[in-house]
Amino acid sequence: MNKKKLYLLVFVLLGVALLLAYTREKVASKNLSLNVIRSEAAPTLPLEKPLPSFAELVKKVKPAVVNISTTTVVKGPDLREWFFGRRSPFEDFFGDYFERFFGDIPQREYKQRSLGSGFIIDKEGYILTNNHVIERAQSIKVKLYDSREYDATVVGRDPKTDIALIKINPKQSLPVAVLGDSDKLEVGEWVIAIGNPFGLEHTVTAGIVSAKGRVIGQGPYDDFIQTDASINPGNSGGPLFNLKGEVVGINTAIISGGQGIGFAIPINLAKAVVEQLKTKKRVIRGWLGIKIQRVTPEIAENFGLKEPEGALVADVEEGSPADRAGIKTGDIIIAYDGKPIKDMDVLPKLVAQTEVGKKVKVKIVREGKVIEKEVIVGEQKEEEPRVSKELETEKSIGLVVQDLTPEIARHLNIKDKSGVLVTDVKPGSPADEAGIRRGDVIKEIGKKQIRNVKDFREAMRNVNLKKGVVMLIKRENTTFYVVIKSE
Repeated sequence: MNKKKLYLLVFVLLGVALLLAYTREKVASKNLSLNVIRSEAAPTLPLEKPLPSFAELVKKVKPAVVNISTTTVVKGPDLREWFFGRRSPFEDFFGDYFERFFGDIPQREYKQRSLGSGFIIDKEGYILTNNHVIERAQSIKVKLYDSREYDATVVGRDPKTDIALIKINPKQSLPVAVLGDSDKLEVGEWVIAIGNPFGLEHTVTAGIVSAKGRVIGQGPYDDFIQTDASINPGNSGGPLFNLKGEVVGINTAIISGGQGIGFAIPINLAKAVVEQLKTKKRVIRGWLGIKIQRVTPEIAENFGLKEPEGALVADVEEGSPADRAGIKTGDIIIAYDGKPIKDMDVLPKLVAQTEVGKKVKVKIVREGKVIEKEVIVGEQKEEEPRVSKELETEKSIGLVVQDLTPEIARHLNIKDKSGVLVTDVKPGSPADEAGIRRGDVIKEIGKKQIRNVKDFREAMRNVNLKKGVVMLIKRENTTFYVVIKSE
């Protein structure tokens, strides 16, 4: 190889090396630029703002928390309670027999003591707690953080929300808890519970908000905050604080055997109740006069809804505000006073909070069409609006029915004599799975009134069991819908 070719080869190799070095530098520079952009775009934790000290927070809020001890005078021994429990369904059935066999046993009075918690909401001595803490108590004593003790009186209580307002008459000024806004509380937010678990005074536990809007079957207006801050017997009535030192809930319930699962009443619900307890000694709630049930996917399909939402009207009380407004059984309420009803549980709370006498627009779906009714809200009486249970459906029908004769109706104490009586339900059938029982009365099939067995058979001939058939069932004083399917 001559020198000229050698120089040319060296020159080419040098050029390739320079090109590779330049390319590598550009790629590295671009990656660095991308990393910077990604770093700037990625969310960063505010490590420069650590959580406030729980110790300082507790020092600030603890003085407003009180211990509550109650004394109840009861008669004993109560053998029915000993055998079956205070709320046993067997109590009424066997009551006469227990009185007959054990009625001569001498009864004596004895004192039953219990402990709970509460918190001061007013310098005048008003204290908020749970109704179940002070219910049936003959005497209530309140112990403050500095060990001062006072006798307390009940100002008012509301069993439906499990809230009670009691009062002491202090000679000195009292520390007061600041009430926050539970609607602004977020899942994952830190909270602190202070109370009197198992008699251990002013115990502090911390955790987070696990969930909101929990329905746990405690009452018609369930809307609990779930938290994993430790709550135990004796914590009832105590406050749940956020990190601002504001009360966001009232610790109320636990799940037996569960760990890290406690429930608190949102303070916003308590605010409305307390105001009425202060001024009226009781809570006045709005009332429509309807019974409702959940809209299942099967019901939504059969009633022409795209989604299973709203509250299905299972019964309308004669002469009630809903009846006067023209709301009918089978209507699905999808909005109330401008607020959408996505879930059945929302409606009773909204109605209860409505001022008595107010005109409210109710949007309903009837036969696939959306219409609007105007209702003048009435006052709820002592009996709360009941909610029908939703019933699941599967496989073939499995029903035996007969005409509801006047004799049978009289024997079963049924006033409305239209419909057919269910005399047998095949085990494992869709009717059985749907919850239909012997003694139920079928009032409607597919929105057609059923007066006798003939109507029943004609209606059943025209239904599509694979798609599902809707039935209106009457059981004692309750009516509700079921959907039965057969594959």
